[in-house]
Amino acid sequence: MDFANVASVAAITVICYLIAIGVKATKLDNKYIPVICGVMGGILGIVGMFVIPQYPAGDVLNAAAVGIVSGLAATGANQVYKQLTKPAEKKEEEV
Repeated sequence: MDFANVASVAAITVICYLIAIGVKATKLDNKYIPVICGVMGGILGIVGMFVIPQYPAGDVLNAAAVGIVSGLAATGANQVYKQLTKPAEKKEEEV
């Protein structure tokens, strides 16, 4: 896997993260954000297969799977960021 493959997968993650931030600004319940990220990632994965010459998947099913995982990685990255930036006093209260 070379840089072009990694960059295309990372691009899907970033796009899905930005979509999630946009959804958060609406009145839609936040519990739907992971589903939206997964679906958008799958769609972007399939589009990427046809648009990006060195995309890491050669068929639609694998492209959708790569996209879904990339989209859900955006949700995971957001949770890691939230946990790392949580104030120290809240962490101590939870223990």
